[in-house]
Amino acid sequence: MTFVDNRAVITGIGQSQIGRRIGRTGIALALEASARAVEHAGLSFDDIDGVASYPGPVAAEGGFVGATTHDVRDAFGLRTRWHVSGVETSGQIGTLLDAAAAVASGRAEHVLCFRSVWEATAQASGRAVALTSKMARASGHSEFRMPFGAASPVNWIGMFAQRYMWEFGLTREQLGKLVINSRRNAGLNPNAIYRAPMTMQDYLGARMISTPLGLYDCDVPCDGATAVIVSRREASRGLKNPPIAIEAAGAGLYQRHNWDQRADFTTTAPFDAAASMWETTDLTPNDVDFATLYDGFSFLTLQWLEAFGFAEHGKVGQFLDDEERYRLDGALPINPHGGQLSAGRLHGYGFLHEACVQLWGEGGDRQIPKDVEIAAVGVGGGPEAGCMLLRKDS
Repeated sequence: MTFVDNRAVITGIGQSQIGRRIGRTGIALALEASARAVEHAGLSFDDIDGVASYPGPVAAEGGFVGATTHDVRDAFGLRTRWHVSGVETSGQIGTLLDAAAAVASGRAEHVLCFRSVWEATAQASGRAVALTSKMARASGHSEFRMPFGAASPVNWIGMFAQRYMWEFGLTREQLGKLVINSRRNAGLNPNAIYRAPMTMQDYLGARMISTPLGLYDCDVPCDGATAVIVSRREASRGLKNPPIAIEAAGAGLYQRHNWDQRADFTTTAPFDAAASMWETTDLTPNDVDFATLYDGFSFLTLQWLEAFGFAEHGKVGQFLDDEERYRLDGALPINPHGGQLSAGRLHGYGFLHEACVQLWGEGGDRQIPKDVEIAAVGVGGGPEAGCMLLRKDS
């Protein structure tokens, strides 16, 4: 059994200019990425009959919502048969998985899926006080965190990381090996925000943000947009690129959607998403050639490594000690572009984009040297996540 019977494929990708405080709006970035994705696929905007985005028009910190589906539809004058956006979904790629189901069921032929952020420009001043100064009285889940200074996901993820370290002996040095590997890869990515080499001394010497997570365990706010074209397989014939099949996908959420009530505090939602994904395929972790795994905070990548079955639960530290294994020329390269820790916080879609770049052999200096056919993509963390296996068509 495969996800929607292999009827949904990826046919094109595009990214906008990426940078820190580049002074462009999220809509402008979304339009640039979208135009590049449509051109990359060999389509025209007349062919696009569906649009999907995350998170939709929600209230959030400045720059988090770069553009909505209606912004993009209206700008390009699209005639769509289907569109969707929203935040109550399986991580940032949740609406893209909805798009795959839509094209597989015949509701659309080619869906433009995108994520746009301009957080670096929007939050150039006052970001450090933004969360604590916005509300006179905390409400919802915040009333249990704000009074204790836990205003940010880094505080919440930090507590999960502390519990894991206490249970299984994970060290900061082991976390640092993953972070340094991402920076090494980013040095080969001309679009990465941070490309200068990093040493273990640099990593351990950086200021602490929320124990045990330091500055380099946190992703880098940036401005940029990513777009992906999801097409019905029959409609992909004759296009510029060989299609990339969505072989399997996972959107499971088996426990409550919150940060503090899991049955096992050494796991988060990636475990649910990956478990549901493996039920839809005959592939195994040993079939995967490389992985692009969410690193909004470094600990989340460790969660994905265990959730996918690349490392045994509780033993991801030993996996990280084998540094040759996850380098670009290793058995399981991880985040060839540098991830969000070094390449910039494109909020999930960057990992899907990089998986396609590698499968199409378009990575340039950072291209994985071996022939790659199967990619694992894991996006999200904490209480929500989505994942997929991508297969390059022969």
